[in-house]
Amino acid sequence: MKCDNLVNPNWAKHGYIQVYTGNGKGKTTASLGLAMRALGRCWKVLIIMFTKGGNDYGELNSFRNLSPEIAQNLTIVQAGLDRIVYAKNQSEADNKEIQKGWELAKDAIKNDKYNLIILDEANIAIDLGIIDVDEVVETLKAKPEEMEIVLTGRNANQKIIDIAHLVSEINPIKHYWDTGVVARKGIEY
Repeated sequence: MKCDNLVNPNWAKHGYIQVYTGNGKGKTTASLGLAMRALGRCWKVLIIMFTKGGNDYGELNSFRNLSPEIAQNLTIVQAGLDRIVYAKNQSEADNKEIQKGWELAKDAIKNDKYNLIILDEANIAIDLGIIDVDEVVETLKAKPEEMEIVLTGRNANQKIIDIAHLVSEINPIKHYWDTGVVARKGIEY
């Protein structure tokens, strides 16, 4: 795949801010599908996974096995310890890892290093008070014109929703977890 031929210099010329939120399953999955689509068009993509660490995620295994031509355009950073962070288990070590990820995100946005930046579970980090919502809003408002930025996670802050161009709320109608089914490899992670 030759990327020189695939990047359209006349695309819409405007990047948007997208938010995937709600209590339903599929927020990260939607954003990673978007990442694959962008990579297929030779975009430079950064994915920062806030509140998630460790290597036992199917999507990480898939991304590690991309062709070299596609993989060269992808950067993934895990800004979390080897567990998922919630209000009840949040620690200072979590806060430090998440803050490091946020600093990296701010630098990438400011320096226009990527076409697409996915801030996976950033809404949770904001909701937990680890990342300051006003700082996120100011950073997003100052993003380069053509850069697309996606924030995922439950409890999207109203200030983020207000500046976003696209907000999708994913809500569960029915979920097999309610019957006691636990997270399954290949489906939930």
